Amino acid sequence: MAETTGKFDFAIDRGGTFTDVFARLPDGRERVLKLLSRDPQNYRDAPTEGIRRVLEEETGRVFPRDQPVDTSLIGWIRMGTTVATNALLEREGEKTALLVTKGFKDLLHIGTQARPKLFDLEVAVPEVLYEEVVEVDERVVLKQDGCQLPRRDPRRIVTGSTGDSLEVWKELDLEKVEKDLRGVLSRGISGLAVLLLHSYTWSDHEKAVGTLARRLGFTQVSLSSEVMPMVRAVPRGYTVCADAYLTPKIHQYLKGFTSGFKGGLKDVDVLFMQSDGGLTPMEQFCGSRAVLSGPAGGVVGYAITSYSQLEEKPVIGFDMGGTSTDVSRYAGQYEHVFEATTAGVTLQAPQLDINTVAAGGGSRLFFRSGMFVVGPESAGAHPGPSCYRKGGPLTVTDANLALGRLLPSFFPKIFGPGENEPLSSEETMKHFHRLTQEINLFLSSNQSQQVSTNGANHSHKQTSEMSVEEVAMGFIRVANEAMCRPIRALTQAKGHDTSKHVLACFGGAGGQHACAIARALGMKTVFIHKYSGVLSAYGLALADVVEEMQEPCSLQYEQNSFKELDQRVERLSKRCHDTLCARGFTSDQISTEVFLHLRYKGTDCALMVTAAGHPRNPQSCLAGDFRSAFTKRYLKEFGFTIPDRPIMVDDIRVRGCGKSGIKSVYKTKMGHGQAKPVTKTKCYFEEGYLDTSVYLWEELPCGHSIQGPAIIIDKNSTILVEPCCEARLTEGGDVCMTVGSDPHCILGTELNTVQLSIFSHRFMSIAEQMGRVLQRTSISTNIKERLDFSCAVFGPDGGLVSNAPHIPVHLGAMQETVQYQIKSMGTKLKEGDVILSNHPSAGGSHLPDLTVITPVFRKGVSGPVFFVASRGHHADIGGITPGSMPPHSTSLQQEGAVFTSFKLVTGGVFQEEAVTEALMAPAQYPDCSGTRNLHDNLSDLRAQVAANQRGSQLVGELIDSYGLAVVQAYMGYIQSNAELAVRDMLRDFACRRRQQTGSLEVESEDFMDDGTPIRLCVQINEDKGSAVFDFTGTGTEVWGNCNAPRAITLSALIYCLRCMVGQDIPLNQGCLAPIKVIVPPGSILQPSQNAAVVGGNVLTSQRVVDVIFRAFEVCAASQGCMNNISFGSEKVGYYETVAGGAGAGPGWKGRSGVHSHMTNTRITDPEILEKRYPVILDHFSLRPGSGGAGRYHGGDGVIRKLLFRSKVVLSVLTERRSTRPYGLKGGEDGAAGMNLLHRADGRVLNLGAKTSVSLQPGDMFCLYTPGGGGYGGEDDTRRPQNKRRRLNETFPERGSVFEYRMAQEGV
Repeated sequence: MAETTGKFDFAIDRGGTFTDVFARLPDGRERVLKLLSRDPQNYRDAPTEGIRRVLEEETGRVFPRDQPVDTSLIGWIRMGTTVATNALLEREGEKTALLVTKGFKDLLHIGTQARPKLFDLEVAVPEVLYEEVVEVDERVVLKQDGCQLPRRDPRRIVTGSTGDSLEVWKELDLEKVEKDLRGVLSRGISGLAVLLLHSYTWSDHEKAVGTLARRLGFTQVSLSSEVMPMVRAVPRGYTVCADAYLTPKIHQYLKGFTSGFKGGLKDVDVLFMQSDGGLTPMEQFCGSRAVLSGPAGGVVGYAITSYSQLEEKPVIGFDMGGTSTDVSRYAGQYEHVFEATTAGVTLQAPQLDINTVAAGGGSRLFFRSGMFVVGPESAGAHPGPSCYRKGGPLTVTDANLALGRLLPSFFPKIFGPGENEPLSSEETMKHFHRLTQEINLFLSSNQSQQVSTNGANHSHKQTSEMSVEEVAMGFIRVANEAMCRPIRALTQAKGHDTSKHVLACFGGAGGQHACAIARALGMKTVFIHKYSGVLSAYGLALADVVEEMQEPCSLQYEQNSFKELDQRVERLSKRCHDTLCARGFTSDQISTEVFLHLRYKGTDCALMVTAAGHPRNPQSCLAGDFRSAFTKRYLKEFGFTIPDRPIMVDDIRVRGCGKSGIKSVYKTKMGHGQAKPVTKTKCYFEEGYLDTSVYLWEELPCGHSIQGPAIIIDKNSTILVEPCCEARLTEGGDVCMTVGSDPHCILGTELNTVQLSIFSHRFMSIAEQMGRVLQRTSISTNIKERLDFSCAVFGPDGGLVSNAPHIPVHLGAMQETVQYQIKSMGTKLKEGDVILSNHPSAGGSHLPDLTVITPVFRKGVSGPVFFVASRGHHADIGGITPGSMPPHSTSLQQEGAVFTSFKLVTGGVFQEEAVTEALMAPAQYPDCSGTRNLHDNLSDLRAQVAANQRGSQLVGELIDSYGLAVVQAYMGYIQSNAELAVRDMLRDFACRRRQQTGSLEVESEDFMDDGTPIRLCVQINEDKGSAVFDFTGTGTEVWGNCNAPRAITLSALIYCLRCMVGQDIPLNQGCLAPIKVIVPPGSILQPSQNAAVVGGNVLTSQRVVDVIFRAFEVCAASQGCMNNISFGSEKVGYYETVAGGAGAGPGWKGRSGVHSHMTNTRITDPEILEKRYPVILDHFSLRPGSGGAGRYHGGDGVIRKLLFRSKVVLSVLTERRSTRPYGLKGGEDGAAGMNLLHRADGRVLNLGAKTSVSLQPGDMFCLYTPGGGGYGGEDDTRRPQNKRRRLNETFPERGSVFEYRMAQEGV
């Protein structure tokens, strides 16, 4: 496998649009070639055609297209391909069946139960990859110490690969399985994915099914225990389905590819790039490891070329394409994730952490409610941007063209319907003139209106009309800010300073934006490799062959386990080494690296750790000092360690590398004299039009500097050197740019619509970064792992400016808390003070949600200039039950510790003694306890203070950059912008309503299970776009805990308004500016000071949403409940909320088995649940027929059965057990829910909606959640709209930053 000499070597990246070819010729020269991936008129397969062209041109021999290519001159071929990704996006894989443990047929449909987009009422979740499901009546459970279940029959005890003991409760009936599988084959399905519970550790049943299926003639059989033996059934299930679904497609492609060569490439070394950045032989290339095959080559390319050349400075890879931009990081080691979602499918496999955001050259440009918006919609390859002459919309590419940054004369004539015309500046300018007119009309017509509705505080005076160039420039700046946010998140999430990185730019579109993005992030250097246009192909040539082995583990990392750990590491290392030897590598070409997947006991936050830099010692295992490596990385990422907590090993992984990448030795000619421009052009920048020199990259002498503004043009990319930046060519022929600081443009307090969009991003970014600090430095599972928190920025009046991420029940509620403190504390607030509050009358939601508020002061200003706050759900703060969520509380004191305006920090000193006393205070009430977890409370409160400190610092930096007056003015403008969007929506609704009924008043009513009515009357003023929401007639405060503080109603209202607006708007106090809310005091929605409220937060909030949507006839009711289930004993405590059916709406069916409206929590994976708690999940599936019938069916609820293995107390806090979720427009109601208890002695009891009950071993709790209402009568004959979209339009994003946001919105 050493470097080949005397032959042609090829590295080829087959992308969705273009195929890039890098060829190394026998004499050592290098060639690159770009061709269309699909051109059926001219060739059958692009990579084969690329190889044919190079061979023909370089040898002078004829290689006919219609004959297989002679391979005698080919040394090796390496490929990256998007075949798997495209099959996943287009859902064009092999027909596959899923074989799963009985009781879990809908497990992968339900998934985590969270919906991907919080405010989309039509819950668009990608469909599962399998055609049908076969349930296998088999069951294996983990043996538990302390299990008190009565033994009914002798059970087989087996030992798993992790060392865990398991009980075989139900043996496999292969005869029954064979009959079922024959039926599957007879229906034309030849792919099979097998997922049996706990097979990650004991796989005998899966292997037996696999052997049978292959014997019966299934052409593709994927077993979850072989594809990825990691605990957690849901991601392992998705992964095995993807493997079975995609692998045949890959084999089909490979068969076609090899048939284009003589002998089917038998004597040629052919390697394919996997998602983890390593190459693998063609015959081992499989679906679950292929999804990032394309972009992985680019990461390897920039990692090897940029990192070594730049004094080991960490590098951010920035790959901007047509529809999206990929962002990744390299600091001497590839950064992998082991679970990531692509096209809506979560894959559990090692893959490079490549973060994809929906902003690229083809991202569309919109002007909405006074805001410049870029993407996420894309023009795609057809019709493409306006300038492509195919009737496409305005895009980022058009904006660059309008500013003179793209030069049509340097582009090939491949545009227009006949694909023979140049890029069209005329089309672009025509569209921009139209958009500019629309923007100027909006600005002039809104000026007077804004002043009248918003007072004179923020006079929206735009200095003058905007020019076409200012509009185009505005969109470029907004696009740049959108791309900066994931880069900040990717670096700061792991404790790195963004400005200390180098920006390595590649891909076709990135060079035009690189300087601006580096400057915005504080980076000083941009590196663009000479092969940046084909870097993914070049990366393949540089990459190593990788062989990975991984197995699960359940050992504690301690002296007693080291012997077994060392043996297992040695066994896996030997397997890697032997496999690579068999592929032709010598021992000195092979290196292995050991990783342990480690976490602190009792937490879910596992890190895949290497011991690099931590050599072994007498207190470590032979592979290195993993304890030191883990604690160092944990401290870096999270800001603390837990010294007295044992460390658990979840998985052992060995990565073997066979060194096979080429060394690039090709040097550029050393030029003499100055670089000469080929032409000069006018380019538009902040300062206006500037003379800009244009250079051809291949004519540049190395070592010479080019001062900006300048354009450097290459065959495959255009680089913009901005003013105050400098570019020079390195010895290797690469471009290295030094980024100068921005000549500071003075921004006034008058409205600039471009800056409005940028400030909106900046304020959101502050709230997001606060959230990252809170997650990193907190300690409890609730905040660190379930991400049950929100962070926000507020103005000096306490009005919400930005709130991130969005937990619906926190939306707007914190504003009430901050404003209460301003009223009650007034001038008593001093610098260095931090306030703690959770009381419902002070804007709290329920007591476990503790809000920490920090005023931001500015030198020379008497009062606070801003406020920052964080609200986190604490697992316990005392009260009558563990978890502080009692189902039967009747007063606030029974629900835990209460804080109204408590000074948590005074003059910079954390008041530990006083807050400890307050947290223990509930013990003075009958049957109550103080907090049961003081250590976590204090740690999390400190983390909230630290998050606020970061927010305060970032607000200070923003004020330093722009001045206090400007920052506060834009705060007002952003609030006005949200207000404007809500007013537009209300006017639009009022107009439709008036035409249909002649009335501008709507009303509705719904009931809680105890009969309490919630009544709403809405009066809309069409002229002003305002409304009065009047809840008069709502029932009185109740004896129980379903009372909802006023803040809950406001949160539900903001959520509903945002859903009805239907587009991204800043969520702030402006949303409520056009709304007057009337809530009768003493009602269930504004109870007395000491009323119990814990159920109001999780149940009544859902009913308020139902009532608002019913009034506006938006959609049928969703399940209207969160199904709060908790159980515990002295040793253990567990809490979950469970999905139900979503309501149908005009044009869509309700989704089954999903969370709706005011909650979005993820559910614990079945294998984790059974591993950590004294419970067996007997059944988890959809509840057929529970969704309301109608033209569009409501979604079905779920059935969830928990069998208890020891004595526990079960608490149930639910709704919609007697009232049913309403249907709309003739659709039928969804089914009500039901809570049944099956006692071990055979009795069956209905527990009702709210109860707490002691359970014995062998008791089973059966939860039946409500379905969603149907929409429209079944006899409605209007044709449904068919809306099949490519999945990357609906689910374009991926990577760890996206996973974090999804997890955060999944709370």
